[in-house]
Amino acid sequence: MSSTAPNPVTPAAPGAAAQPEASYFKRHIFFCLNERSNGQECCAQHDAQAAFDHCKAAVKAAGLSGPGQVRVNKAGCLDRCAAGPVAVVYPEGVWYTYVDNADIDDIVQLHLAKGEVVTRLLTPPDMGR
Repeated sequence: MSSTAPNPVTPAAPGAAAQPEASYFKRHIFFCLNERSNGQECCAQHDAQAAFDHCKAAVKAAGLSGPGQVRVNKAGCLDRCAAGPVAVVYPEGVWYTYVDNADIDDIVQLHLAKGEVVTRLLTPPDMGR
């Protein structure tokens, strides 16, 4: 005998259908922090750790961190080295290439907070390793 637990739902606005709760966090952003010991191009050579630290602080300062909101994560190689440094936001699967803290601030304020893609920072789709 098997039983299936009901899916939890997120309350909807009046008149709208309730949506199943999909994830513990609304969004995740993963920063590639990979460092290659052989001298090949990698995100670590572009201050990826500092960008990660800045993003984590900015998300916290904006009140966006915690369950149901945003999680900032470290990642190993994301295999987009030629476009580095890179970060990817899920669940949308949007890839960003950034240069400085102002770029990170735009990602936090627009994408992570409002769900708006920062088109000027999109990683070109053909940029791989």
